[in-house]
Amino acid sequence: MAPRTTRPVGTPTRGTTNPNRLRRMDRWIAAVHGPALRRSAEPPVAVDLGYGAAPWTAVELQTRLRTADPRTRVVGIEIDPARVEAAGPYEREGLSFVHGGFEVPVPGEVALIRAANVLRQYDEAEVAAVWRRLCTRLAPEGLLVEGTCDEIGRRHVWVALGPEGPRTVTFATRLGSLDRPSDLAERLPKALIHRNVPGEPVHAFLRDFDRAWAAAAPYASLGARQRWMRSVRDLAADWPLRDGPRRWRQGEVTVDWPALAPSAP
Repeated sequence: MAPRTTRPVGTPTRGTTNPNRLRRMDRWIAAVHGPALRRSAEPPVAVDLGYGAAPWTAVELQTRLRTADPRTRVVGIEIDPARVEAAGPYEREGLSFVHGGFEVPVPGEVALIRAANVLRQYDEAEVAAVWRRLCTRLAPEGLLVEGTCDEIGRRHVWVALGPEGPRTVTFATRLGSLDRPSDLAERLPKALIHRNVPGEPVHAFLRDFDRAWAAAAPYASLGARQRWMRSVRDLAADWPLRDGPRRWRQGEVTVDWPALAPSAP
């Protein structure tokens, strides 16, 4: 059961949100986590944590996850009670909104927690404790997806965590907007954004990605997607990538967390 608290845990975000802002993250979740949703004996519950001033992202999450499992129920959680009240008219079968924070006031274990653009306002030192707290609410096959994107959803970077902790980091972009892969550095999640400096693994990864991108310049005549895929193939020779061409074509690449984890606390 959800732990009982007298007040929500956390602080309000700016609340900035736009329709389709999280489509890349949602698409990845539905593809990668869909089999786990379908294996759930009970209708899976997904949480949109800190959905913001308008409920678009929660509404869209339900629509997209139901392509993976039509039973999926979505709960939008906001620490600002006025935002919960404003979302009320959007409630429907399988979609509800509640007042809360990192305590996740939802009965039982949940199949998914998506926390997008929530931890960016916190100190880096606070991230690990928030991750641990949220991971305790996950079902055995549950997933926490925490990360950051720009205002219109062109560039995303997120960390995927299971009950045991962080597993992977995914970089996703609209390829036509990309000058070089390191442009994604500005959207690194809080656990990594201050680590993009020489000597840190994430800095080395983005450096190598840029080099592979430069080497793949001849493929630009075939389009940004072909250049991206050639770059990722070269990158895979030195970095532990989890995905394959089907995901790369979407402008994504997923890396094992230990390869990018900060070198020191």
